[in-house]
Amino acid sequence: MNKLKSILMKHRKLLGPIGLALAVAAIFWVVNSPSIVGVSASAKQLPVYCVQRDNKAVSLTFDAAWGNEATQTLIDTLNKYGVKATFFLVGQWVDKYPESVKALADAGMEIGNHSDDHPHMAKLSEKQIIDEVSLCSGKIEAITGGEVKLFRCPYGEYDDQVITTIENMGVQPIQWDVDSLDWKDLSADEIYKRVTSKVAPGSIVLFHNAGKYTPEALPGIIEYLLSEGYEIVPVGQLLLSGEHDIDSTGRMIARNAA
Repeated sequence: MNKLKSILMKHRKLLGPIGLALAVAAIFWVVNSPSIVGVSASAKQLPVYCVQRDNKAVSLTFDAAWGNEATQTLIDTLNKYGVKATFFLVGQWVDKYPESVKALADAGMEIGNHSDDHPHMAKLSEKQIIDEVSLCSGKIEAITGGEVKLFRCPYGEYDDQVITTIENMGVQPIQWDVDSLDWKDLSADEIYKRVTSKVAPGSIVLFHNAGKYTPEALPGIIEYLLSEGYEIVPVGQLLLSGEHDIDSTGRMIARNAA
């Protein structure tokens, strides 16, 4: 806008005082028009935080980046209730616990990519981002034989380059809209209250496989969701299959509902 104003000022004699004022006002209106600002804001690249769903579907997700003491307990609990969840695995965790990766796959859990060594993705170059995703997916696929189609950014951090690069790899970036904060060693009751008070149709809930009280909290959360009529599905089944958009909150919505 400053450049345009300088051009107008240069030709102010031709425009005259009134013409100059009108021209500057017109430029200001265009630049600050809600429709123009909206287009600019909507260009920000976002992962999926939650999904527009007509039914009460929800996804439980677990990030695995350290520790492994409770993974089998979580699998057993999910199996007890006939629930399938999504586990996002760090490549270095896969290296340490290949038997748990296989146990997750054998139990029918969905496995996503959580980077190879849990870096701050927004600080990486495009090539480094690709390497992080490719290395981790390769390790998972070598054990499970299945293709990895979902990615979660370490620390929940991302920028436009991160999201665009990952999507160009044919992988969907996934965030969350309900955070259990189990990594803070909240009590099982606190975790239960956080999740059950915030969950809604289409929610993606974040847990950690090494959360101290997550195994204790999980049965009650599952029982609450089922009693409230929720269908608990892996993230891949929660996502919309038809044409869709991601709104400014990170919600995946059907294209005709935009």
